[in-house]
Amino acid sequence: MLTITTIAELRESTYFWRRQDERIALVPTMGNLHDGHLRLVKEAKSCADRVVVSIFVNPMQFTDASGAGGDFARYPRTPAQDSELLERSGVDLLFAPAVEEVYAAGLGQTTRVEVPGISDILCGEFRPGHFTGVATVVAKLFNMAQPDVALFGEKDCQQLLVIRRFAAELCYPIEIIGVPTVREANGLAMSSRNQYLTAEERERAALLFQTLSWVKERIKAGDGDFARLESEAKQQLQDAGFRPEYISIRRAADLQPATEGDANLVVLAAGWLGTARLIDNLHVK
Repeated sequence: MLTITTIAELRESTYFWRRQDERIALVPTMGNLHDGHLRLVKEAKSCADRVVVSIFVNPMQFTDASGAGGDFARYPRTPAQDSELLERSGVDLLFAPAVEEVYAAGLGQTTRVEVPGISDILCGEFRPGHFTGVATVVAKLFNMAQPDVALFGEKDCQQLLVIRRFAAELCYPIEIIGVPTVREANGLAMSSRNQYLTAEERERAALLFQTLSWVKERIKAGDGDFARLESEAKQQLQDAGFRPEYISIRRAADLQPATEGDANLVVLAAGWLGTARLIDNLHVK
């Protein structure tokens, strides 16, 4: 596996592969890799000749990127372990740039990619600017690597829709693939932030998936009172010690509020348990 840190080196490698008519897949990550990330790599290998994985903790998507004690500063970084996992998984290239390489003009002066409407609801309401940071860095990675296909986890449902939308509207010739959420044995969606949970909280965190499953089954049974279902589900989480930000039933296509006549839905939730912010979702057809 080749490990590089500059855009010039990345472009040199991908240019050579394209001249060989090889299909290139990109898996953007922030590192601290787990089985969910490795599932993305496995899927990438099944649909491309070459796999590029990026590891970059993106300061633009953190509201406290300049603070010493905030989420950006404490976000887990495990570069040696990540590199070993990727090499064992058969990744061709690891791109691990510095902040200065990605944002040469500095965060305050860089051009931004904004996706209006969908970026300001749900997680966007509680994390202002987060999806602008996500869209900007992914757009930059797309231009740096120029892949044929890019893969993202479906656990971050809103993020995936933001990326699909800007990629289509900015005419990127890139196939965007969503990969199903990988879960722990108790149903908890795998996330780098799970390590913020204590052992007791980790078991209790499974209630997030269980609550979403309960809402899904109620909808499939014909319960169309979505506002009541959302309220009852939120209360279940509060009773279990969560500090829920939202639990919401939305149209899967655009995350607008669902009505009883909609056939393709998604139930999304976000909330805090201890010092960990957890998100999850389930699709309902």
